[in-house]
Amino acid sequence: MTDPADGERPDGERPGVGPWPGGPSAWPPVGPGSPYDPQLLADGDHRNVEDRYRYWSLDAVVADLDRTRAPLHVAIENFSHDLNIGSVVRTANAYNVAGVHIVGRRRWNRRGAMVTDRYLHVHHHPQVADLLTWAAGAGLPVLGIDNVPGSVPIEGYRFPRACVLLLGNESDGLSAPAREGVETILHITQHGSTRSLNAGAAAAIAMYAWATTA
Repeated sequence: MTDPADGERPDGERPGVGPWPGGPSAWPPVGPGSPYDPQLLADGDHRNVEDRYRYWSLDAVVADLDRTRAPLHVAIENFSHDLNIGSVVRTANAYNVAGVHIVGRRRWNRRGAMVTDRYLHVHHHPQVADLLTWAAGAGLPVLGIDNVPGSVPIEGYRFPRACVLLLGNESDGLSAPAREGVETILHITQHGSTRSLNAGAAAAIAMYAWATTA
């Protein structure tokens, strides 16, 4: 399965690499058991992927990522068509998380994800209770990210290696059922005048904090 290009740069040039040098006679082996995609070898690979995955099929890339997935899951409440979800998903791909969970509305704006959701396992839960039930069955603690009274500073917090980070929507933060159901709520210390961080930025900081302490 061939993944389409991620788009053009502002200067109009397509990112990536052209056809495999030397033509079909110089191609690496293709066929069963090979990660290489004949169409990408012939046409070039203009996806936003690391060089080690150049010319690999989408299925081959996902299979390789599955071997080293982090035991971290990221969940996002989607009750107001939050445009930041795409950014959260893209960051989740950068940390190669085990799964991304959309809670609430199934549809979300994928534009900001830059097709990175195709390399992740994305799940849907109609309600927060459904996510919490799934996490309990998987033996995973759920940690909320929000700056609400009683929350714990994320700085220096010792994350469990395997867990779920749950983020609320941009306008309202975590819902009441989420605040009541998580194991603890962490906040990112701020020093300015704004009440909260952008949800996409907060998710990136939370994932980085997990990666450096878990």
